[in-house]
Amino acid sequence: MIGLLLSDDHPVVRAGMRALLEAEDDLHVVGEAASAEEAVRLAETPGIDLVLMDLQFPGALQGVDATRRIRSMPNAPRVLVLTNYDTDADILGAIEAGASGYLLKDAPPGELVAAIRAAAAGESALAPTVASRLDESQ
Repeated sequence: MIGLLLSDDHPVVRAGMRALLEAEDDLHVVGEAASAEEAVRLAETPGIDLVLMDLQFPGALQGVDATRRIRSMPNAPRVLVLTNYDTDADILGAIEAGASGYLLKDAPPGELVAAIRAAAAGESALAPTVASRLDESQ
């Protein structure tokens, strides 16, 4: 069972993700965070294997910094970025902060579920368009 923390400031996005993910036998939503600060705090909850992290939140702390803080914790859960933002700076910032993957919110549901499983297993989970942009930037 993969324990998930959903981190997005939009309640309807979290509700939709919960409905999609809990239809899978091996995925369980352990918690939800409406801010980056809350995501960092809840990431220490036992049973969380993966944090789905948006990049933009109201307030000072944003998704990249929250990812960095989460990944620096002892026994840190992995972080998979799920966002609308796809600039090179956003992508590189998230990967450099320790994100295991980067998907856009328009990803097909099957791609999201596969990326969650891959990231939770320690594999890289990049959307095809993101992977090609990273290849081009190197």
